[in-house]
Amino acid sequence: MSPAHEPLVAPGPELTADERRRYARHLLLPEIGETGQRRLKNARVLVVGAGGLGSPALLYLAAAGVGTLGVVDDDVVEESNLQRQIVHTTADVGRPKVDSAAEAVARTNPLVTVIRHHERLTAATATRLVAGYDLVLDGSDSFATRYLVNDACVLAGLPWVWGAVLRFDGHVAVFRDGSGPTYRDLFPTAPPPGTVPGCGEAGVLGGVCASVGSVMVTEAVKLITGAGRTLLGRVLVLDALAGSWRTLDVRPDPTRAPVTALADEVAPAPAPVVPAVAAADLLRELASAAPPVVVDVREPGEHAASALPGARLAPLATVLDGTADLPRDRPLVLHCASGNRSARAMQALLAAGYGDVRHLDGGLSAWLRAGGPVVAGTSVSA
Repeated sequence: MSPAHEPLVAPGPELTADERRRYARHLLLPEIGETGQRRLKNARVLVVGAGGLGSPALLYLAAAGVGTLGVVDDDVVEESNLQRQIVHTTADVGRPKVDSAAEAVARTNPLVTVIRHHERLTAATATRLVAGYDLVLDGSDSFATRYLVNDACVLAGLPWVWGAVLRFDGHVAVFRDGSGPTYRDLFPTAPPPGTVPGCGEAGVLGGVCASVGSVMVTEAVKLITGAGRTLLGRVLVLDALAGSWRTLDVRPDPTRAPVTALADEVAPAPAPVVPAVAAADLLRELASAAPPVVVDVREPGEHAASALPGARLAPLATVLDGTADLPRDRPLVLHCASGNRSARAMQALLAAGYGDVRHLDGGLSAWLRAGGPVVAGTSVSA
């Protein structure tokens, strides 16, 4: 069967006896075979982010025999990462992710070379970071980074594989300027800050990361070897709760402005001043004779798992549509996981005429760092 696209990478050196044994199942596939495996051996792939998507991607790329893997990440391992970021272990907490990821790759396949980029991908670093690679896989969790990856690949003439996850949903696509659409054709502009929750606020099922990350690797292998039909011009959408996959077509926008240079995301206009209270101050206020009413604007499941003592549940959607039943004659303190949703709720209540309203700066995360107690909440809105 002839490939539907040209292979991205030329074949590398002949396979050794050890490589033939390791990749025996690949060699049985007519679409890959020995020549395709030599292409994988000769390939250089950059993975942006060693998190939920980068973890399975790095392991499967290494297992597939991709000769050189670069990993970009400036973060360190946190305990909350371990539920989905499978290249890291409990012993790695506090270590740079690039280090634990590189060691996991070496354990998976010592024939693979790993290049560690312990830094953030920015407009100043993106061109240098993608240089010398054949393909980029982006598993980052911010729109700013995705636009930078897109633009750097456009300028370098590289294809890249995009993956994204949230809750039980996932998306995968392939972008290549000149041969198909780019990320800016799918998302011409970034959503306003705070309008799209991240995994730290909304959560994500670890298995969804594994599913999406493995599809990203499959697309990378097809691009490198020329096998099959890639997702160029299509977005693959996973709804894990429904147990369904579907594809959406994406076409280049002929009116889209060309990419001519890299730039970090322009800072948004200053948001209206939002009265905030520090966690330590709220602890003292709640112990006073006239404590404020604490309102949790997260979702019922989040509230049920852990809540500030006595907090009333009023999910953000009910605050925004005016259906939240909140007192106007007592001071209110709103909180969420990190402060983004509570700030939005704060602005909505101020616009609706509420007077003494503040929000918890840093949300539940700051509360826990300050030593604030938590209890099991209710699943019914107050």
